[in-house]
Amino acid sequence: MGISFDKALGVHPAAVQLRLARAELLSANLANVDTPNFQAKDIDFAREMQRSVAQMQSKSIAQSGFADTQQVKYRVPNQPSRDGNTVALDVEQAEFSKNTLDYQTSLAFLNSKITGLKKAIEGK
Repeated sequence: MGISFDKALGVHPAAVQLRLARAELLSANLANVDTPNFQAKDIDFAREMQRSVAQMQSKSIAQSGFADTQQVKYRVPNQPSRDGNTVALDVEQAEFSKNTLDYQTSLAFLNSKITGLKKAIEGK
């Protein structure tokens, strides 16, 4: 009987990939804090995870790899700036920090799953 890595690892690989994609968007927002007319972008993590899980359950994702076509949304600013930039430095820093902690948590879960599989393979 073989080991199904998709079932064994669960949603953790998709969560890590989605957190990484979100980190790239948030870092782009931070890098463009002073760029005129730059529109801050983000991903609705919960919605995208639900979509990834639905794709995993329908097995379409198993054949083509994890979907990397997240629906990116523009962030609505609390206070618009004169130059049209919608990046709020404090909001982006807080979201980036939270996403980083969540990314590390997802990696820890994935690591524990892999460690468990390794022990099962070694017969421990």
